[in-house]
Formats: sequence, structure tokens, C-alpha cells
Amino acid sequence: MNHTDASASHSARTRLVVRTEPVDELAPLISRADPRHPLLWMRRGEGIVGLGETIRIETSGRTRIEDVAAAWRSLAADADVDDRVGLPGTGLVAFGAFAFADESAATSVLVVPEVVLGRREGRAWVTRISLASEDGDGADGAVDAAASVALEIPEPSPKRRVPRVTFTPGAVPPEAYEAAVAEAVRRIDAGELQKVVLARQLVGELHEEDGLRAVINRLADEYPDTWVFAVDGLIGASPETLVRVDHGTVSARVLAGTTSRGEDEASDRGRAAALASSPKDLAEHAMAVSSAVKRLAPHTARLDASPEPFTLQLPNLWHLATDLKGTLGDGSSSLDLVQAVHPTAAVAGTPRRVALRTLAELEGFDRGRYAGPVGWIDGDGDGEWAIALRCAQVDADGTVAAYAGCGIVHDSVPADELAESTIKFRPIVEAFEASPPSPAVE
Repeated sequence: MNHTDASASHSARTRLVVRTEPVDELAPLISRADPRHPLLWMRRGEGIVGLGETIRIETSGRTRIEDVAAAWRSLAADADVDDRVGLPGTGLVAFGAFAFADESAATSVLVVPEVVLGRREGRAWVTRISLASEDGDGADGAVDAAASVALEIPEPSPKRRVPRVTFTPGAVPPEAYEAAVAEAVRRIDAGELQKVVLARQLVGELHEEDGLRAVINRLADEYPDTWVFAVDGLIGASPETLVRVDHGTVSARVLAGTTSRGEDEASDRGRAAALASSPKDLAEHAMAVSSAVKRLAPHTARLDASPEPFTLQLPNLWHLATDLKGTLGDGSSSLDLVQAVHPTAAVAGTPRRVALRTLAELEGFDRGRYAGPVGWIDGDGDGEWAIALRCAQVDADGTVAAYAGCGIVHDSVPADELAESTIKFRPIVEAFEASPPSPAVE
């Protein structure tokens, strides 16, 4: 494995050799993932799984996305690629996860696996990515040797125990979160900003480090219409597409405005209808859509939005959603667009600079990669990126930190926002077969 700082310069060029071949059939993707260090991106059973690491690019700070995008362009330009399938996720690909904030202590990463297993549109494939260092002599031989490696499909790993994590409030207990919401509303009413997204944190300890694949499997079963992901210990099921680029077509899904599901069919329909007509939620949603359009428009030749927000049904809640779709106008890669749109108003607020400063003052913890970009990019710059929501970061020492946030506007009620955050914690908490914190601490 080659470990690289995105901002570092190297005397020797790094060349990747990539071979993608179709296969007749493939076991379910999650069963192929590494149970201890899963690398995965999927929705509705389709997507890609990575095994091993050929190259790992790490960076941090304000230019983290820009630095990784530049390093990736250099790697992709020199790669020797033979792709015999030609679908999204074939050929040269890398998985990425980025810190939310410029000041975060969390590392942002782009991981190029050794093997990629994929399925899309009823077709399956395997890709092997190997490394050849071009120092002058023998370069062609190194490439030929790497290209001759047989593309064998690894067998599914054996099942592991399902981890059970007991979560407790993190740095900011529930009463402190309600106080932060109240302070945010005061600042909004004073005209300092229009919206800010305030997050909460739950923490736990994972004793069975080899059970993460079972957690991902449960997320995929319970939330099939979300982007289920696992990158460098960040696992989750996000309903929000930050940006997708596919042969010049750009798309995104903006979510803002939330309500819980009803207890029966009639109440469920009523809750969805109330959300669709809620002045508070519609105003919050409009801010998020405006922010996304403003950031994407300069990079597109055309950009269309859903005429009206629609209600998106998930197993635990309803969201207001708007889909954006357009045509790329300036040759930007998917990471270039990630750089342009992150952080969106849906996870930061409006105006962006004031909201970022406000949430940093009021949240009381480092978000890490929560609400940051997570996804994959290919050698042409195409890719799929989501906002890391309904997620948890699992560190090497077994610490599990789960996150959930709510958009605060002028008529937000602290107790209601606390309740909404609890609903948003459900996917990740239940995936660990754990119960939410008891009412005494919740």
C-alpha cells in the first residue's frame, strides 16, 4: 500500500494499473466486504465494494477537497486502464470521506482499493488495481506484470457477531442541546442569520470490532433507498445526494424539513401533508435549495429543479425533498463540484459563513466527518457523493460516535428539535442492536 499526503510532492511518479472484467454472477455485495474494515457504497443492492488498499491519500484543513481532487487528477491521468464493462463504478475508482469543517481534527481520505467488486443494471464485475512505480528502468515490465494478475473473485468472508453498543449522550447532554437551540433562535430573531443546523452526538464503545459488516447489512435492509456507505470507519445510510456526475449529467437531492412517521396509515398521510404545507419547513427547505442552486449553477450549462418540494418517505420519518438535474458546463469533476457545494445550507445554515461560526460556537464538539462529503470518484472524474448523515464514526480504539442534526429557524422549539434529533438517531442506533439512551439521560 502506498500512503500519500495530498499536498506532498514526489520525485517518482506513481502509476496505477487497472483491469475490469465482467463476471457472470456475484454474491450480495455486503457479504464480500471486509468485516473489520468495510469499504462500500450501495443503494438498493447495487454499488461497489472495495477490498484492501493500493493507495491512501490523506489531508486536512481548508483546502482538503481541492488537494485531494488535484492528487486524484494526477493519478488518473497516469493510470493504465482496461475497462471491459463501462458502467458507473468500473475502471479506476476511489472511495472518499471528508471532514465537515476546515478546522476539524479529523483526517479526510481517499482510498484506492486493491480489488473492487460491483453490480449495476443487472451486470456484475471485478476490478483489480495494482501499483507500478516508474523510476525509469523496468517500468514497462512492472506494468506488464501488474496487468497479468488474474482477476479472481474473493470468497465471501464468514459471518461475524453482531456488535451491541450502548450509547450515551456525548459532549452536549440533551438539556444543553435545548439551550443551544434557544440561543440559536435568539440570534436568528436578532437578525444575525436565517438558519443554523445544530447537531447532537451519542457515544459508545464497540467491543466486537469484527462485526461492522452486520451493522451495514442492517442499514441496507432497513433503509434500501438511501446511500449505504462505509469508508475508513465512517458508516451510515444517507438519504441526501450531495452531487452525482455521470458523463456530463449533474444531479443532486436536497433535503430540509422533517417530521416523524404516523402511527397508522391515516396519521402517516396526515403528517406528510402537514409537512408539505408547513411554512416553517417550506422556508427552511427553500433556503437549502437556493444554496445548492447558487453553488452548482456556475458549473452547469443547464440546471433544473423539481417544480415543488415533494415528501420523501423513509422508514423513520418524512423529509421535504427537491431534485436538481442539469448538464455540466465547465468540465468539473465530481470532486470539484463537491468542493463548490460543501457545506450546504441543509447541514450548515444561511448565510453560510455566519452559520458555520454559530454552529462551531454552540455545538460544543468537533463534527469530524459527520455531514461531510462521502462517496466515490472514477478515473474520468465522475462519481456519486452523499452528505454523511444517519452515520457513526468507528475509531480504531473502538469508540463509536453517532451524530444527528436539525435545522434551526426563527420558530424552532427546543423540545421539538431534541425529539427530531432522537428520531434521526434511530437508523444508526438500531443498526448496532442498541437501545437509545434512557429517558433519564435523553
